[in-house]
Amino acid sequence: MEEPPADAPESALTRFVLRAALADPVHLPELLANFAVHHLGRRATASVARARETHPEAGDAELRAMVITRGRRVSQSEGAFVAGPLIALAPFAFCTALLTQSRMMLELAELAGREATDPARAAELLVIQGVYPDEEQAAAALEAAAAARPDAPPGRVAALWIVVKRMAYLLGVVTPDERPVSTAVHVGRWVLIVTVLLIGLVAPLIWLPYLGYSYHRATQELGDRASAYYLGEDSARPSDGTDQAQPALVGSILNVLISLMVPIGAVVLLVRADVRLAGSQYPAIVTVLIILSTVVGVAWYLRRRRRRRRRSVG
Repeated sequence: MEEPPADAPESALTRFVLRAALADPVHLPELLANFAVHHLGRRATASVARARETHPEAGDAELRAMVITRGRRVSQSEGAFVAGPLIALAPFAFCTALLTQSRMMLELAELAGREATDPARAAELLVIQGVYPDEEQAAAALEAAAAARPDAPPGRVAALWIVVKRMAYLLGVVTPDERPVSTAVHVGRWVLIVTVLLIGLVAPLIWLPYLGYSYHRATQELGDRASAYYLGEDSARPSDGTDQAQPALVGSILNVLISLMVPIGAVVLLVRADVRLAGSQYPAIVTVLIILSTVVGVAWYLRRRRRRRRRSVG
């Protein structure tokens, strides 16, 4: 598989990583770490240099806060774009968010005086993510992954499931159990997840706040761990993350309420107007709900991107 050029857009990098992960889903963390250093290291170095030039008065703590804030915003706006029928884009969105987090960690390493392009960073990323307990084991795993040649890769559906599940763990969206749980608890959790996904098909704003909050929390915690790893101290949290916690919670609750009211209102209008498709109301209702869900998801995504661009310009 031919690797993309160094100046390839991030969408091309995401597509390559996703294809490579599907070919060898077992070594997803090692693949991501190596790829991030080789293809995002220079961008991380350039981004840190640009931040220092743009904000010459900023100290190390302020620059770290800027890096983590940017990582949170990008992962939220790009990674959470899986609402409603767009849930099929989850692997691509998760991969984009993972690469964003990897770049954030490389930028924090650069701020700490370690070259982001040094291959040694790959093992460090795996340790910070919690994949391995120390750099020695991580380095050995990277070597083993590079030499591995899967004889019989799993089927496409099985590989996709493994990749999405491991991405969710790496992102921090799903937290693995620290101790065994009963079969009933395990089944109950999966029933809850499936239920939320089905509701999200017609009420996407229920899913969007959850993913947005998950990315915000997980990326902030990852940034704090990376700062502690490279500097031996906790980085100062960006002020906007703490000061706007309450308004963000209120906004999420309002989004959930709107997400419930919009599809309910649409169904009521369709029933009252007796709108039919192929002689029945049900196909008309399903079609309108799918279109409405997709429009809401796209509008949310575009709004997040515009807000992030305004903040980066400001």
